[in-house]
Amino acid sequence: MFWYKLKDFWTKKIVKKRLSNVKHLEFSGVIKKVGIIFDETYFYEKDDLINELILNGINENDISILVFKNKIKKKETFDYPVCSHQDISWSARFEKQEVEAFTNKNFDLLISYYDTEKAALLVLTYQSKASFKVGFASVDKRLNHFMIDTNAENYKVFMDEMFKYLKILNKL
Repeated sequence: MFWYKLKDFWTKKIVKKRLSNVKHLEFSGVIKKVGIIFDETYFYEKDDLINELILNGINENDISILVFKNKIKKKETFDYPVCSHQDISWSARFEKQEVEAFTNKNFDLLISYYDTEKAALLVLTYQSKASFKVGFASVDKRLNHFMIDTNAENYKVFMDEMFKYLKILNKL
């Protein structure tokens, strides 16, 4: 437990230091490819959120998912890539191949669907090569281009606000 807390503290410190010189990319195109980072600790309605994306015109094949879990049981199987605190190194890098593949994809939109700051989730959002990042206002403001002030349980409100402003910004 002590090592976990120390590693978490150290990782957050590294990410916060790296965020001081973040350069956001300009994105002027239309959103086609979407990546979603979920924190499964508090939010279980992944399918409902994906259905909202599909209903708003995003192709199901263009949606990629990465799920964060606090603990992964050994015999647990998943239909999507999963990561945990154990997959992050002391230098704030993920060593799992699926996670690296996800963060290296050039998404048009990355949805950081977590409203509590956990070091691993901050690293995932920071390392992502997405052109436009959307997240919650309760997370560090330097990570995302656009923040929505609600909580993770209200996915309908989050999605409605996100699509409302994406239409205003001519991203859809």
